[in-house]
This record gives sequence, C-alpha cells and structure tokens, in this order.
Amino acid sequence: MTHSAPIPAGANPAPTPDQLKTLVGRAALDYVVPGEIVGVGTGSTVNKFIDALATIADRIPGAVSSSEASTARLQALGIRVFDANAVERLSVYIDGADEIDGAGNMVKGGGAALTREKIVAALSQRFVCIVDESKRVSVLGAFPLPVEVIPMAAQRIARDFAALGGTATLRLRADGGPLVTDNGQHILDVRGLQIDQPLDFETRVSQWPGVVTVGVFAAQKADICLLGTASGEVQTLRF
Repeated sequence: MTHSAPIPAGANPAPTPDQLKTLVGRAALDYVVPGEIVGVGTGSTVNKFIDALATIADRIPGAVSSSEASTARLQALGIRVFDANAVERLSVYIDGADEIDGAGNMVKGGGAALTREKIVAALSQRFVCIVDESKRVSVLGAFPLPVEVIPMAAQRIARDFAALGGTATLRLRADGGPLVTDNGQHILDVRGLQIDQPLDFETRVSQWPGVVTVGVFAAQKADICLLGTASGEVQTLRF
C-alpha cells in the first residue's frame, strides 16, 4: 500500500520532514477500526495522527493516550480519552519511534513517554509504527537509548550500562534540572550501544533494580510500519 503526498505546483518535489509526518499520520487512519477505541502514542509525528483522527472522531468512542501531552491534544480536538484501566483491549496502537529495525524492533522514549507507551502497546492487538525513512536502521543503538529510572537508582544503573560499553547521562530540562516524566521518574539516555539482540537486551535490562522501563520495544514490537519516503509515498512494512 502506498499513499502519495500532494506536491504543490512549482515546489521542491522532496517533501519536508513535517510533510512526511503529516503523510504517515494521515495514512494511519486506514488502521483505525470504526466503533473501537484507538491507542494513541506520543510525539510530533503522532500529533499529526491526532490531528487527522479528529476528522473521523464521530466514528470512534475515543482513545487511550500514552502521555499527558497527547491527552491534552486529543481532548482539545474533542476526542474522549479513556483511562487504560477502563479498557480490556485495543484493536490498534498508533505511535512513532526513534529507530526501527528490519524486524520491527524499536527504540522509543525520545519524548519521555516510554513507560505509558509500553502499557498501551501491551493492551493492543496490533502496533502500527509511523515514521520517516531516516528512522529505519539495521541495528538499534545509534539513537541514545532512553531508560526511565527511579531517581535513587540512576547512578548505579549508569554504572551497569558502563559495564556494557554505554555512557548514560541524566536527561535535563531547559533550566538544568532533571526532566521528570509523567510518572514522576527520571530518564537516562545511553549512548554507545549496539543492540543486535533486542529482545534479550530488553529482558535483561528490565530486570535491573530501579529500571522502570527500557526504551527497547521488542516484546511489544511493531506489526506494521508506515514509512514516509523522500519520494512522497508511504511504504507499508509488515513484520
């Protein structure tokens, strides 16, 4: 399946990153099941999906959101947001990624919503990832790996990553203080890793005391990737 991007007359035919986000966000509407609650992720690409979702808001009961930011955007557009505990299952979860490999494994958490993203993904029968082709990689790890941690464990966890060859730094706000997630925790960003066995890596790091969520999505990997390309089309990858 492909979706063509409308290119204005006389414009540069190469779509901008923002146009690609709009394109894949709209393409994701094809996977929304009428009459069912949809799982909604977090980030700039998902914001384009939320905007597109508003055009069919009368066809769905509402959404389960993975962040306070997405909840606010959904509600501002008149889309009802359900608590995850009120929903037994979701037919589909739509979210972006910071990296995705050839098997549908992802690195996520650049927007600091990785824990709630995994929760909503675990409720969903199908994960549809919406990204542009710059996010596609052969091996995960070039993007700094986000890890949500309990603050008192941050330095010990950083030393554990150092033993694996990674360098973990605390994510900071613009004012220099630690970024605090929607769950009241901190984020470590880990550089210098090559994650060639994503499921094994996710399983191992998830067991470290003080780790809330590691940003490798292998247990909840993508089933479908809608990949925006420089040609102005969306490629549909199935895993």
